[in-house]
Amino acid sequence: MKQKENLFVIVLSMAVGLSSLVFISTWLFDQYLPSITTTKNYSKKETIKKLIVSGNDFSGYSTFRGQAFQKTLKELGLEDVRYQQELSFSKLAEHLNQGKVDIILTTLDQFLVNPTKGKIVGLIDTTVGADAVVLNTKKYPNLKSLIDLPQLIQQANTKGQQLSIAFAGDTPSEYLAMVLSSKFEAFKLSDFQLKKVADAGEAWKLLQDPNENVAIAIVWEPYVSQARQQGYTVVLSSKDAPGTIIDVIVASDRLVQSQPGVIEQFLSAYYREMDANIRDASRLQTEIAAVSNLSPREAVIAIRGIDFFTSLEAQKWLTDGTLNKKIRSTAAVLTLAGKRKELPLSSESLYKSELIAKAAQNTKNLIDEVRSDNPDLAKKLEGQEMASIPNLNQNQIGTAPNIGNLQLRGEVKFKTDSALLTNEARLTLDKLAQEIGDFNEQTVALRVIGHTSATGDPEANQKLSQQRAEEVVQYLRQRGLNHNIFAEGKGSKEALPGLPGEDRRNQRTEIRLVRVGN
Repeated sequence: MKQKENLFVIVLSMAVGLSSLVFISTWLFDQYLPSITTTKNYSKKETIKKLIVSGNDFSGYSTFRGQAFQKTLKELGLEDVRYQQELSFSKLAEHLNQGKVDIILTTLDQFLVNPTKGKIVGLIDTTVGADAVVLNTKKYPNLKSLIDLPQLIQQANTKGQQLSIAFAGDTPSEYLAMVLSSKFEAFKLSDFQLKKVADAGEAWKLLQDPNENVAIAIVWEPYVSQARQQGYTVVLSSKDAPGTIIDVIVASDRLVQSQPGVIEQFLSAYYREMDANIRDASRLQTEIAAVSNLSPREAVIAIRGIDFFTSLEAQKWLTDGTLNKKIRSTAAVLTLAGKRKELPLSSESLYKSELIAKAAQNTKNLIDEVRSDNPDLAKKLEGQEMASIPNLNQNQIGTAPNIGNLQLRGEVKFKTDSALLTNEARLTLDKLAQEIGDFNEQTVALRVIGHTSATGDPEANQKLSQQRAEEVVQYLRQRGLNHNIFAEGKGSKEALPGLPGEDRRNQRTEIRLVRVGN
């Protein structure tokens, strides 16, 4: 009898212990994976309790906030997907890391700045004019390009003043300021008082305030269009440097590891919506106007400044090395600006290329269906629309408005009294060609300007400077650049400020970007 009682006690204890273990395991599961239900294999029949997507109020994210997208998600088995607005890029990453959200919409630069426990799984858009650098030409009439900055800064310093630059901090506007500082020789953020504000609207107000010494503001639409209309100079926009600001879809590591099928379905739903918007452009305009509370005209302006990825374009970037290259170049700018300690050891570890395959296949199927009846639509879905490069003559390039001189990573030197490039010069131009390739051939052209010192015969110097400029142009073209490029020799006519004409430092080559389109 005693043995039976002992056996009963042992069995009862084991049952209680097992029940406690199950309870504790369930509690821990709910605590650490609060927003998704994990299953070993995802299928269309299975549903997710809750998937939280978070991003700011950018017009390019309107599709994620629209009702049409919600309907498509439910058709694919994702019953409860919620959009949570968060204006702070750093908090987006923080919330993803804490498991409060599952997917965030952010920019590539902010993804690299803010430590994120997630992977890029899709691409949304690049801005093509929606973000821009605006010069305060109304207050400073001689400020028409970045080349004019040093003289203006010196004049202000003489009066005991410091010029300011205004932009929204911790946003793509700040990153655009870093890009300028890394690429143009006359632009250094350290020369300015930085006025970091919460929103581009505040930067725009500071630029217009006559009591402020704001020489430059970096803003986004609708303020870019307003600046042009009111007589300010838009010296450089994201259209001139496409791919500078890239919006990406980032999924948490835990979602990637436990529910890759959920991400596949989410991406399929999103790119299905984008395919529909390509078929009917008015659909996207209506959606952006409704979701972002814009007028029809403002919605049109917003769309003009955004180049949305199709699933096939995004897949190409994710698989052919383009995204890897963008990550490296963006990280380099951030490192130079002190926003990152070092370049990422492995760029490939920051994204997952295979999860977009299903969405891309869906688009391919659609292309096969429409190609015979609507070849133009098929090309749009493939992302094959190509804008033509204007064919400009030397006079058009020579008289085009200046943007600024590019920063040279080294020197462009020639052998004595000749136009033959040294090996050092070739290495410098190789690096430069890569940077020039980031600029839009439709809106930006190049003037290669050769200078000599005043030593020797002026006529011979003029001829030599022209030959050297032409040698640089030829070398850049051999590097595959398709931009309009014009060689111009100045001889010894334009010595550097503060240097005597005979000084050898006057022997130099300028690589100047000029505007040839809007």
